[in-house]
Amino acid sequence: MNSNLHFLHFNQAKMKLFKTLFFASTIFLGNSVFAQDDVTPLDSTVTDTTKVWTIKGENTFLVNQSTFSNWAAGGVNSFAGNLIFNYDFNYKKGKWNWDNKVLAAYGQTFQKETDWRKNDDRFMINSLLGYEAKQYWMYTFFLNFNTQFAKGYDYTTEPKRLLSGSFAPAYLSFGPGFAYKRSDNFRVNLSPASARFIFVGIDSLRTDYGLDADKNIRTEFGASLDAYYKVDLMKNISFENILKLYSNYLEDPQNIDVDYTANLFMTVNDYITVNAGVQLLYDDNTMVPKVKNGIEEKGPGLQVRQILGAGITYKF
Repeated sequence: MNSNLHFLHFNQAKMKLFKTLFFASTIFLGNSVFAQDDVTPLDSTVTDTTKVWTIKGENTFLVNQSTFSNWAAGGVNSFAGNLIFNYDFNYKKGKWNWDNKVLAAYGQTFQKETDWRKNDDRFMINSLLGYEAKQYWMYTFFLNFNTQFAKGYDYTTEPKRLLSGSFAPAYLSFGPGFAYKRSDNFRVNLSPASARFIFVGIDSLRTDYGLDADKNIRTEFGASLDAYYKVDLMKNISFENILKLYSNYLEDPQNIDVDYTANLFMTVNDYITVNAGVQLLYDDNTMVPKVKNGIEEKGPGLQVRQILGAGITYKF
């Protein structure tokens, strides 16, 4: 009887998440369709051919599910749903280039033993303004912003411990530099004089992200490197690499912050995709909960995020 009740509760929860995510994705897809009516592509049919906007977007709904009933080997019923919105706005006029990427992702997973927990939560804006110096080389000014939408917890403690929240932390970086841009799929930008601000809007989390206990902003000044490379491995399979490095001149410049993301996109048809991704983060100012020799402590460490799922993608 208890097994049937758990199974019913799992299915009800699964349907609730599916309806919520489907409703949200419908709204975003609808907005994307109507937005296209408002944007006039600037190509050879337009009078002013010196202005060119390239606008691309992907709205993806990924699903993972495993269900067991009277399964002798055992297993845990689980369901995960993720929404990912990935948009590129690239502008070119004469020697000027302006590349912009906006990415928003959120997902939750459900298991009957643990109920709902988030498994993805990202909001990112990357902007690169460039003026062509010679073929493939540009003088640039970049801006990066990263944060998350919702609170995140460490569930290994009782009670659960808060690890992050909206704008806790948030990272803002900008500065001048120069870039090598071979195409929209391959570019490297180096800024030897860039500023970075770390915001933590929750008082109890300030020291976990390198801030003083009485301050909610940390200021850094250093060198930044951003690289992007996307390649088609074979028909309908592409591999994307995003690398960000930062060295803070003001404190331990030898300790380089690393943010590397690898994404594998496999297209089944115009609407069905299989996506796999891994993100590796290291920041020696971020205190990560961990257990050493049976003792719980906090300290710098490699952070890893992985995601794999099949889903529906709408591109424009």
